[in-house]
Amino acid sequence: MSGEVVKGNLKKDDTVLVIAGRERGKTGKVVRVLREKGKVLVERINMIKRHRKPAGPQSPGGILEKEAPLDISNVMLLCPACNKPTRVGHKRLENRTGVRTCRKCGETIDKA
Repeated sequence: MSGEVVKGNLKKDDTVLVIAGRERGKTGKVVRVLREKGKVLVERINMIKRHRKPAGPQSPGGILEKEAPLDISNVMLLCPACNKPTRVGHKRLENRTGVRTCRKCGETIDKA
């Protein structure tokens, strides 16, 4: 993705299924969406280790484990209603608010 901003199909606290890569088949909750980079951080998925130098008595050094971003194309939203991985549709309600919908069962994903 060269400078292309990704559409808003995923949001924080969505449950997603990893569909590609070494973590394929695992599910987790979205911690953060990096739209400019087209990436997403998923809780306890794609863990990496970072070595940190001590910076005084307040922050000791050591090996930190943290989540690395996954490409947004490698995850799929799990529908809260049918509990299946699905593509995301968009629909306008009568009160002119937009909601995300499940393409498999047709239920709304967002809480209205």
